[in-house]
Amino acid sequence: MADHYRILTLNNISARGLDRLPRERYEVASDLNQPDAILVRSADMHKTTVPASVLAIGRAGAGTNNIPVAELSKRGIPVFNAPGANANAVKELVLAGLLLAARNICQAWSFARGVSGDDHAIDEAVEKGKKQFVGFELPGRTLGVIGLGAIGVEVANSAQALGMKVLGYDPQITVHRAWQLRSSVGQALSLDDLFARADAVSVHVPLNNETRGLVSAARLNLMRKGGVVLNFARAPIVDDAAVIASLNAGHLAAYVCDFPNNALKDHPKVVALPHLGASTGEAEENCAVMVADTVREYLENGNIRNCVNFPESQLPRVPGVTRLAVANRNVPNMVGQISTCLAAAGLNIADLLNKSRGEYAYTLIDVDSAVPQSIVGQIRGIEGVLAARVL
Repeated sequence: MADHYRILTLNNISARGLDRLPRERYEVASDLNQPDAILVRSADMHKTTVPASVLAIGRAGAGTNNIPVAELSKRGIPVFNAPGANANAVKELVLAGLLLAARNICQAWSFARGVSGDDHAIDEAVEKGKKQFVGFELPGRTLGVIGLGAIGVEVANSAQALGMKVLGYDPQITVHRAWQLRSSVGQALSLDDLFARADAVSVHVPLNNETRGLVSAARLNLMRKGGVVLNFARAPIVDDAAVIASLNAGHLAAYVCDFPNNALKDHPKVVALPHLGASTGEAEENCAVMVADTVREYLENGNIRNCVNFPESQLPRVPGVTRLAVANRNVPNMVGQISTCLAAAGLNIADLLNKSRGEYAYTLIDVDSAVPQSIVGQIRGIEGVLAARVL
């Protein structure tokens, strides 16, 4: 086990998170050479050369679009994130956005700030103007939630607590999230089914080829007249042109998002906020703590959790063994070849864990004695092995 680790930070990381890395074992700075791991928030790592020394990347947030995950996967480098750490912050903003849309609050506030004259004149203007901001109440309305991860589940449960009917759609919902979801949340059979039955739709999915443009003209046309769309996930998930056309036609009533641009920011029926989703002190601290803990656990024990490119892999550590960690492509006989190398060197396996995820796999092997670097070199030479190290 290494006595000392070097952590490079590409953004300001909450001190509460960095405090999880003991100073006697961790050197943390923004200008380190040959780091063992990198902690990042919003910095664009697609423009960054990741040193050969790096064993792990930790993103203090949920999304990893700013990280070249595919390239790092080929090098056997896990990318950790902080799913759920900012869930409450985003949920509260989604609910705020729903209320802003339901009661036309931003438009009404703008109107009130624009009236002039003495107090009597203002009072008269307010009484005459308020009818243009008549809104609706939430109880009895249906909210469609697309994506039932940490944030989506909280949004669904909280919307129900406000008296709304809730439909959820997520064909990949995990057992863990399903247990957290209120049993009375309805299940949409498809995205089209959800749009057709919802008064408001909130998206909580990652951006990928399948979700880009998910909120399309065709799906908006399925919604009931006077509907609301909320996007606090990623901008390209919603087709801006389709939303604007629907708003202009009087079909969609409001669009609330976290991603201003020239097409959206001045539209009278759009509320575009400056990417505030996770912008709370609590969320930043929670994300930093979670990712610091997972990166530390990986560096010290090889265990993987909250990782976007390699499988969840946790093997309890026992005294008196040496741990070997191997990242590899998910191909046949990989464990057999590794075991053969160890057996040929007279090394006995005390425990073993092998997990796969798509085209990649990860293996933890506890050996009864020390593992020579020559054996590690042999294992690295096996075709399909991406990285190997002794802890």
